[in-house]
Amino acid sequence: MSDYILDVSESAAVLNVDLACLRLETAAGHCARIPPREIAAVVLCHPQITISRAALAALANAGAGVVVCDEKRRPVGMFLPLGGYHAPARRFAAQAAASLPLRKRLWRQIIAAKIRAQGTLLAELHGNDCGLLEMARGVRSGDTTNLEAQAARIYWSALFEEPGFHRDFESPGYNAALNYGYAVLRALVGRALCAAGLHPGLGIHHRHRENPYCLADDVMEPFRPVVDRAVALFGRDHGEPTQLDPPTKRMLAAPMTGTCRYEVDGARRTLMDIVSRVSLSLAAVFEKRSRTLWLPPLGHPIESENCALPEEA
Repeated sequence: MSDYILDVSESAAVLNVDLACLRLETAAGHCARIPPREIAAVVLCHPQITISRAALAALANAGAGVVVCDEKRRPVGMFLPLGGYHAPARRFAAQAAASLPLRKRLWRQIIAAKIRAQGTLLAELHGNDCGLLEMARGVRSGDTTNLEAQAARIYWSALFEEPGFHRDFESPGYNAALNYGYAVLRALVGRALCAAGLHPGLGIHHRHRENPYCLADDVMEPFRPVVDRAVALFGRDHGEPTQLDPPTKRMLAAPMTGTCRYEVDGARRTLMDIVSRVSLSLAAVFEKRSRTLWLPPLGHPIESENCALPEEA
């Protein structure tokens, strides 16, 4: 079995079994046959998906999981095999048993990657990283000196070229646009974590008992600048958003859809693919098969002609 994650989110689809393969047929007319043993998980995200009992049984027998998302593309349910490679109980146990030193080491890596991504974005948009790339090198285990907050004060003022700008969950304009983009990103990361056999509520740094997506909030941190870049470019081209109508939402979320690619390790990958690989890498760290979390640097997206959300998203 491979670590391939099939994310069905861009088109209505039907999944069944044909000639011992999982057959995926989309409303757009695309058809693919995939041996179940090559699939780690299937993520059912689009609101119009039909999957047969035979397909569920074939995936379960092959050890693959199935993640079901709600209308906001957040994972709300998991169908896991009773046995086989996926071994969800073992992976959950390893995640829950993660020691404090391990979690602090992971948090250091996550925050350093986030600050580097912020500095890289400032350099791309304004020609100056404002010292964030150097700051990223100073992040300590657990970020005990709170460089994340120090970097944020510099970053937000520089990103929109508005001295004193700060994040406010209740404010309109740029803040509202960021909130929308982060909600989409959070759902994407949650899907990838569930597909990797991890529990999204068992966090590394975020530990609030009433937050069902603590781990998603942790893992999404280095990817927030993907949203920030979309919002900043929207502001540069159209001015500060005054309303989040469907066209605006599609433009803001476009870098996270399957129509956009990022150059990673010499290959062009979607953000979902990258986050899925990060999630599988995190599972390997929890299970002590690896010491380091794979967190690739992301540049600007390589966009196709229609880098936008489908109308129903």
